[in-house]
Amino acid sequence: MSDFDRYLIGEGTHRQLWRVLGAHVQPGATHFAVWAPNAQAVSVIGDFNNWDAGQAPMARSGANGLWEFTIPNVGDGALYKYHIVDAHGAVRLKADPVGFGSQHPPEQASVVRDIDGYGWRDAGWMATRAQAADRTAPVSIYEVHLGSWRRKYDDGGRPLSYKELAEDLVGYVKQMGFTHIELMPVSEYPFDGSWGYQPVGLYAPTIRFGPPHEFRDFIDAAHVAGLGVLLDWVPGHFPTDDHGLAMFDGTHLYEHADPREGFHQDWNTLIYNYGRTEVRNYLVANALYWMEEYHLDGLRVDAVASMLYRDYSRDEGQWVPNHEGGRENFEAIAFLQEMNVAVYGADASVMTVAEESTSFPGVSQPVHTGGLGFGYKWNMGWMNDTLSYMEMDPIHRQYHHDEMTRPIMWQFTENFILPISHDEVVHGKGSMLAKMPGDEGQKFANLRAYYGYMWMHPGKKLIFMGSEFAQPEEWSHDAELNWHAASQPAHAGVQTLIRDLNHLYTSTPALHVGDCVPEGFAWICNDPAQSTLGFVRYGSKGDAPVVVMCNFTPVERSAFRIGVPEAGQWDEVLNTDAHAYGGSNIGNLGSVASQDIACDGHPQSVVLTLPPLSTVVLRLQDS
Repeated sequence: MSDFDRYLIGEGTHRQLWRVLGAHVQPGATHFAVWAPNAQAVSVIGDFNNWDAGQAPMARSGANGLWEFTIPNVGDGALYKYHIVDAHGAVRLKADPVGFGSQHPPEQASVVRDIDGYGWRDAGWMATRAQAADRTAPVSIYEVHLGSWRRKYDDGGRPLSYKELAEDLVGYVKQMGFTHIELMPVSEYPFDGSWGYQPVGLYAPTIRFGPPHEFRDFIDAAHVAGLGVLLDWVPGHFPTDDHGLAMFDGTHLYEHADPREGFHQDWNTLIYNYGRTEVRNYLVANALYWMEEYHLDGLRVDAVASMLYRDYSRDEGQWVPNHEGGRENFEAIAFLQEMNVAVYGADASVMTVAEESTSFPGVSQPVHTGGLGFGYKWNMGWMNDTLSYMEMDPIHRQYHHDEMTRPIMWQFTENFILPISHDEVVHGKGSMLAKMPGDEGQKFANLRAYYGYMWMHPGKKLIFMGSEFAQPEEWSHDAELNWHAASQPAHAGVQTLIRDLNHLYTSTPALHVGDCVPEGFAWICNDPAQSTLGFVRYGSKGDAPVVVMCNFTPVERSAFRIGVPEAGQWDEVLNTDAHAYGGSNIGNLGSVASQDIACDGHPQSVVLTLPPLSTVVLRLQDS
């Protein structure tokens, strides 16, 4: 470790921290380095020295609390831990905070992994991916839990490996017309039931599906297929497991000492001390690590709201105000801004996405204007309001029409993604299909109408696996999706609809160019009494506009006149009631011609038939 490395670590600006800390394979040896400033002694123990702390004592490296040691005849695949005599003289056995590999849980040792020398094939994707992340581009994300997408029941029920996912999952997502895959966390985690949201090895892709190079195989295959890959990233908290970061050197090194600042009551986890220089560096470098070493196309940052507020999910007296007496966590805010500046500064072609459920201002605005600097933010308000509406019996929807129209009031305050994530289909919430009211046919029709509305509404799209074919059950991480249901006609119809929605969305500029600007949207009509709503989507100058009409009652609306922005023939490019999707096939015979009759503020109008519980999409024919 050079003096300059030590200087940057002390300053908190070592953007490639993983290149000096952790275990690095060298010719005939492996070099180990770890930060443990309050330890009395540190040794490397492993299967190569019979886990004997006396055989590989580490030496202090400078004044920053760093320790390092090189061990000959140790290479890729070796198991190891750090044997730490802590500040109080107690012994702690710790996994490597910057380890590139781990044993398969419940085993807890780190694994030496040589992560150099991978032969990427994705140069074409990397050269052009900035276009895929742009806010004018179509972004449609398929959220996946790798352990339960599919399983090999002819091989003990195991999940697919990274290499198998590179073929099966990538092929499926490409066929379905999505633009990106979002992975629930793959940073190594000890407990399957956490779904990865309590990581213990931030620098180690989980061994559950294969070693690091095979994770690269998966990402590489996605890129070759023209798909981006986003990773759920969890810098908000970490578990209390003894082999992890908690009390790493006998002190609260990574976490706050005061539980009012350092302990998440909801999740029984510890909160990073964002005010500590080395901790902030550790996390920022980790964000950069996934981009540089694994070519990931972006990070979706988990539970941002829990980081922004000191009183998050806490009663009075259970939290510590900031130095101004308020609830904002200034240190966490500064960390998120630093992370976004570092990530976009290193490569502006990626995207960062905030899962942020409050009205905190400027989440997706630039740091230099006072924002947090994220590229996108999940629109949780849109999700909550619209699902609340859809869960109602249609007879009551007329009294809650604003739940479908109100979200547009804040739609353009951020760069939004509309999320139907795993959180909506777990913990007793029921599947997307189960949320819908009515008999079986109406449930499917409601869901199809809702998906049509979602894909036509401004904002990028995200849907959790299984929801694209209306899985009847809640998601379970212990079993694969119900692919048998996907083969049934009604479910297959929803799956076909999602495929067609994706292709329409990605191929129609009016449906994505203006996702994040008010110029891309205008209301046509809203009739609460009939539970109908309509709007226009606009692209750039010269792009054909799109008109969308939704009918959220089980009643057909015939001779329904609406205004249109231009004269001409309007093609019915999608109808969620089509027979191909499992509907009743009521529609408009392929197209309608405008008439010189003013309506809804436009000099031209068309007369439509609106099927029950449907979304109908019209696009102006090219002249």
